[in-house]
Order: sequence, then structure tokens, then C-alpha cells
Amino acid sequence: MHPRTRTTLTGAGLATLLALTGCAGARSGGDAVSAEQSPSGTPSDSAPTSAAAPTGPSDPTPSSPAGRPSRAQTPLPTLGPPTGPPRNPTDARKANVLAGRITRGGDGPCYGLVTDDGRQYALHGTGMGTFAVGTTVRVTVGPADRTVDCGPGTPATIVTISPVG
Repeated sequence: MHPRTRTTLTGAGLATLLALTGCAGARSGGDAVSAEQSPSGTPSDSAPTSAAAPTGPSDPTPSSPAGRPSRAQTPLPTLGPPTGPPRNPTDARKANVLAGRITRGGDGPCYGLVTDDGRQYALHGTGMGTFAVGTTVRVTVGPADRTVDCGPGTPATIVTISPVG
């Protein structure tokens, strides 16, 4: 036999086999071959009949498409309405970290800072660098030095300061 003929016969045999067994799982759960799919055309003794009652939730129902299981009849869970706004802030912030714009700059040791919520701070820190007015910075602060007056605002000592962006 020619190798090409053997391939064709093998492909045809495979196609026939798939046609005979391909749909068996969709109708009877894959356990038996129905009469339409039987090679001899006669039903087997173990094949279920179409008059059999459904045996479980995976059996198709009259409302589902042929061969597909029905969907669950229970409604999906949903979240209830909120009981009110949160009592505590939902985004944790460190109390000693500030972010804002420099309002009194230069090479220090005193700086002025205004945060986005409008709070004004008088910051003191020796050797912290030079910051121009309008620079946005992030500052970690510590307790204020009572011997130093850096102008209007809440006094604080600079632990670290760095420009943002």
C-alpha cells in the first residue's frame, strides 16, 4: 500500500471514529452510546432510553439547550447598602509626614510650608539644603525646638525633607 493511501485511510478511520463517539458524552454523560450513534444501528442494553427521568442537576432541563446543563436557580449573593460613612480614615497617614509647597525658602535653617488643606507650618532644620519658593516637598517632622522662632505657622523640626516630582 502506498504511504499516502495509508494516511488517507487512517484519517478517514479517525473521522469515522470521532463521528461515532463524539456526541455520546453530551446526551448520556459519556457512559454509553445511544442508538443513533451505535455502529450497528441497534440500541445497546445499557443505553438509557429517552423516557428516563433526570438523575441529577447536570441533566438538561426542558428550558436549557440540548446537551447543556441548566444553570443554578438560586440568586447570586449581593452586597447590602452601606450603613454609613467610615468612622476612621480609610487611608492610613503618618502624623509626622507632611507634603506641601515651600512658602519661605532658601538655604535654611527656617522654611515655611503650606499643605494642600491650607495648614501652615514653620519648619526648622540646619543643613537640610536649598529649596525655592513653590517647590513641592515631602517632610518628616519631629517636635519643635522651643528656642527657635521660624515665623508664622505650626512649629516643627525637620527630620528629613525631599522634593516631590
